[in-house]
Amino acid sequence: MCRPGWARALTEAQHLRTLVRLRRVRDRLDREYARPLDVLALARAAGMAAGQLVREFELAYGSSPYAYVTARRAAVRGVAVAAAG
Repeated sequence: MCRPGWARALTEAQHLRTLVRLRRVRDRLDREYARPLDVLALARAAGMAAGQLVREFELAYGSSPYAYVTARRAAVRGVAVAAAG
């Protein structure tokens, strides 16, 4: 879920475009969590600079893309361990 008020200075249209881009990045991270994280490739695909992507992602989702992927990997490992044990 996105944090309310994270884009006060943006117009509604800009906010929606940015949110769509960030959602695509998050969806890609969910699909490709096992692959090495390439922030530059994610940023290029989102049409943003790498620093902008990291800042906007953190504002929208509360963690950096790296922290998000790390948490996703840990969650998947936890499920695998629970299923095995």
